[in-house]
Amino acid sequence: MTQELVDKIKNNPDYQELVSKRSSFSIKLSIAMLVVYFTFILTIAFSPDTLGTPISSDSVTTIGIPIGIAIIIFAFVLTGIYTKRANGEFDDLSNKIKQAIKED
Repeated sequence: MTQELVDKIKNNPDYQELVSKRSSFSIKLSIAMLVVYFTFILTIAFSPDTLGTPISSDSVTTIGIPIGIAIIIFAFVLTGIYTKRANGEFDDLSNKIKQAIKED
């Protein structure tokens, strides 16, 4: 790839929009995951009895187990959300960029 082509891509408004939207969206999803995960970890560290409470009086399973599973599911959901947007809006912008470069 030549420097001229790289400069042409970087100066394309669609490319700048793609980078901006993708970065912003990735940061938002990352923050959401980090907040959920670190809340769980800090709860374990500073209030282990909270997550160690049994679900019912005769249960061996604690509240921490379903919450941990929910965090894993949350991560999969965030991945699905990102993938859906990447395969839609982000791919459309990428294709516009490719088309614009081919036309030049």
